[in-house]
Amino acid sequence: MRKLRAIILLASLPVMLAQAEPKLVPDVSQREIEIRYSFTGAELLLFGAILYPGGRIPTGQADIAVVVKGPTEPIVVREKQKVAGIWMNVESARFRSAPAFYAVASSRPLAELIDERMASIYELGLGNLQLSPGTGAPVDVQQRFEAGLLDLRRRSALYVENPKGVEISEGVLYRARVRIPARVPVGTYTAETFLIQDGRVVAGEVREIKIHKLGFERFVAMAAERWSLAYGMVAVAISILLGWGGSAIYRRR
Repeated sequence: MRKLRAIILLASLPVMLAQAEPKLVPDVSQREIEIRYSFTGAELLLFGAILYPGGRIPTGQADIAVVVKGPTEPIVVREKQKVAGIWMNVESARFRSAPAFYAVASSRPLAELIDERMASIYELGLGNLQLSPGTGAPVDVQQRFEAGLLDLRRRSALYVENPKGVEISEGVLYRARVRIPARVPVGTYTAETFLIQDGRVVAGEVREIKIHKLGFERFVAMAAERWSLAYGMVAVAISILLGWGGSAIYRRR
């Protein structure tokens, strides 16, 4: 009988341990974002609650980090140098899976919340993005191009870090705001929420966000993707007509 009880206890141990961990109940203000001709960007509100076992809030401080990213895409970064007085593309590096958009907000600076190893596992922070270089360039060259890519996308507001972007109320409720710029690419995005305690991630949840174009913008995007040759020819023809029309008007004056 004792042996049977011991077996039952061991079998139920994973369930008991899982119940001892807190859980996240997250949500986002918009599951779909529509891009129209008048689109100037959007602001996402990420909010939710932390459910503790038995409803008991721990005495230690709990922190939240939220990450909005996607979609991943291959990208080539080119470096310009001055050659004979002319700026030219001299070197380049290819990355296989760089996120087109990445924003992280946290209740405190990430360096105070989590160690480098755990931050790298969960890709928390711009310095921990797994960009997957596609060339066999030396490490120092890869690092230079990675820094260049991060700088370019920071300046375009496509890569953002906000170390005080999450508010936690009563140790249970949290909220964060993430700005989506007007030039954001379409696709499927993920909103990840992480609960961090004592330097480790103890809970995490993911929600999907769809960003897509509507109206004439959608038609143009589909035409460029599906009928690239015809789209290019039409674009060239329109450019020629506009140039000819502009010159005709100028001559009449």
